[in-house]
Amino acid sequence: MQTKPFTFIATVFLLVLSVTVFSQKTAALNSLLDKNSEFVFPQTADKISKALSIKTVFYEDANEEKYAKWPMKTGLELYCSLGKDNTVNEMFFTTSDNKPMVVEGLPFGLILNKSTLQDSKNRFSKYHAKTQKLGSDSEFSGGSKLVFKKGKHYATLLFDNKNLLKSLGLTTELIDPAAN
Repeated sequence: MQTKPFTFIATVFLLVLSVTVFSQKTAALNSLLDKNSEFVFPQTADKISKALSIKTVFYEDANEEKYAKWPMKTGLELYCSLGKDNTVNEMFFTTSDNKPMVVEGLPFGLILNKSTLQDSKNRFSKYHAKTQKLGSDSEFSGGSKLVFKKGKHYATLLFDNKNLLKSLGLTTELIDPAAN
């Protein structure tokens, strides 16, 4: 009779653990999005830092271009290049080390590791979204890229080979793939 209570307790423990591990994370971007769930530009690094309650990590690339990133506890990472006076006019959203966690609350109502290529094609067709297959030299080999322009910004969505959203970029111009 001793094994039944133990089995019950172990089962409950594992259920609670699995709900915690596999639950969706929310990006907590509400104060940075407008009523249409679109990221508000321009921003400043300080304003983003305050809104997210996260210290900004500043860094430079080999060309001394200035960048900022905000690694969040949810596993979401925001990063961008910085303009004059640390102005932010573009933003990229991804998970740290491409972890498979589901993160909701992104611009346009997108969900990392849950939104699919087909759903996104349907949702953004009114903006004449274009799809392109990613090559073997890409970070998401065998995946796809969906690009559309809404207002002044281009949205670039990257999907893995399972057609799940892995990255979202909002930029003022299309980035040349040879740039990085």
